[in-house]
Amino acid sequence: MNRRRVTVVAAAVGVVAGATGLGLLAMPAGAGPAPVLPDVTAEALVESVLDAKPTAFGGTVDVDNDLGIPAIAGVPQLSDGASSLRIWTDGEGRVRVQLPGGDSERTFVDDGQTGWLWNSAEQTVAKLPHGSFQDAKPDLTGEAKAAPTDPVTLSRQVVAAIQQYSDVTVDGTARVANRPVYELVLTPKPTEKTVLREVRVAVDSELRVPLRVAVLTNGTDAPAVQVGFSELNVGPQDASLFSFTPPPGAKVTEPQAQEPSAEDKAAAEKAFTEANPQVMGEGWDVVLAARVPRDALAGLADRQEQNGREGRWQHRGEGQDIDVQGLLDQVGKKVSGAWGSGTLITTRVGGVLIADDGRVAAGAVPEQVLVDAIGQVK
Repeated sequence: MNRRRVTVVAAAVGVVAGATGLGLLAMPAGAGPAPVLPDVTAEALVESVLDAKPTAFGGTVDVDNDLGIPAIAGVPQLSDGASSLRIWTDGEGRVRVQLPGGDSERTFVDDGQTGWLWNSAEQTVAKLPHGSFQDAKPDLTGEAKAAPTDPVTLSRQVVAAIQQYSDVTVDGTARVANRPVYELVLTPKPTEKTVLREVRVAVDSELRVPLRVAVLTNGTDAPAVQVGFSELNVGPQDASLFSFTPPPGAKVTEPQAQEPSAEDKAAAEKAFTEANPQVMGEGWDVVLAARVPRDALAGLADRQEQNGREGRWQHRGEGQDIDVQGLLDQVGKKVSGAWGSGTLITTRVGGVLIADDGRVAAGAVPEQVLVDAIGQVK
């Protein structure tokens, strides 16, 4: 399998379809009339997005999702509805991100040597390797990873994945965070089978970096996925923002990365081979498919229960079983056909079809495309 292709596809699904928690998405309202700017070609704007370099900035990202994702306790940025986050970076690897959640807050700080994740509700601090936040990318391992929170990173991933399968145009100008921008629009070519209508990227006219990205679906003018700045301060930031000292009384943990044993490596390779992940199609109508081992959902339930006991997600009582199939029944619908039977989960930006025998197909595509794909899973 072409692993580079898998990586690009995973990024596209993680970013566009929101399959691994990509809910850190927002779009701020513009201010004032559309600015008058020099003409620019779509090709030049695409190049600007892909070649955007890190820069120092601080700003507010407003969150307003409409994907059909239920509320997630403590992290409203991952759910439908409106919320916000704050982000600062020195452009050289030091980062601070603050995610408010009700009366609590989660703060991530990377001081250039160490990453710190502070949870005010739990009074806990996780000490992480430098670069943990910036290096987080969607992948196919099933491990939870952070979604990109800044429009520069998010826009680059989306544009890189779909540009060659799109009609690319410049649709006038606008203002984002009171800065003049060009509106870059990527529309699926007529041959693409997707529930998405277009992706719009607002590119700063001076810095030539993305300040906003929005995903629109067929049948409605209301964006389903949006991310962008409502406030932006470009330039050096206060150095104290990138330092962190655990508060008195906080419980500090330091997860240890362990080299897997030969037995674990063999088991992982066997599981990957049995899953037989497949990439079907290209561009907007790409589908990721696999065959999940029968005990995988049980293992997922065990991990969710353990995470709950440790306070990382929702708390679950000791010994309480998690009805994974019951959860699937709540969020999906039963379907069947010549391919077999299973559960279909749909959102505004795509869906996931889970067959009763363990086959899975996911993509930003109509139901029939998922059905056709799952029938081809080996």
